[in-house]
Amino acid sequence: MWPQRFEAGCPSRSFPAYRGQRNFTGWYWSATCRGHVPYESWLERDHLIRLDFDCATVAMAAQPFTLAWDDGVVGHLEHTPDFFVRRGDGTGLVVDVRPDERIGERDAVKFVGTRAACALVGWDYERVGAMETVFTANLRWLAGFRHARVMREDTAAALGEVFAGGAGLLEGARAVGDPVLVLPVLYHLLWCQQLAVDLQAALLSPSAWVTPGRIGWEGDGDGDASTAAVGG
Repeated sequence: MWPQRFEAGCPSRSFPAYRGQRNFTGWYWSATCRGHVPYESWLERDHLIRLDFDCATVAMAAQPFTLAWDDGVVGHLEHTPDFFVRRGDGTGLVVDVRPDERIGERDAVKFVGTRAACALVGWDYERVGAMETVFTANLRWLAGFRHARVMREDTAAALGEVFAGGAGLLEGARAVGDPVLVLPVLYHLLWCQQLAVDLQAALLSPSAWVTPGRIGWEGDGDGDASTAAVGG
């Protein structure tokens, strides 16, 4: 199974939706994949946003495969991880999303077994829970500008010059032009990390300090910004 591109496969099981359901299922449009990735909870959606924002990510898929094994103690076990992520260097990452308080004894055994299976084939594995509130809120906001349709290359170039030495978010936007037209481009560049801001210190505000990202901005033929390693 090693040669299989799990990031390009279909989910290994369905995503049930029914009346009275306590979790919220849906589809997240990934700027990285340029397609939809399903999720089964809002927490999973938030982690999809985080993975989409991570410039090391080049592809991801939900419910990529199901593992089945007998651990010799609990007995027969089956587990379907939440996400498979392919990184730019070719390595893989398997992700399970489950808050600490919702991990039962049997679930803990499944996560340990999944981590061991991933190690056998050289994949990284992480079990993640609740995300930090401020960081999550800022990512949700920037994700609203992740699509390349908001990109204007002339505006992006001007923003790169304005924020070359650092400036307040709204101050810099006004220096380029009408904020109504400029801010969507600015937020897109922050999403692509061509510009950087501290997303963990406080909620984005007009006074948020914006600086150049880890690499300079480069446009492509589609008007989309290039991406790099995670910043901010």
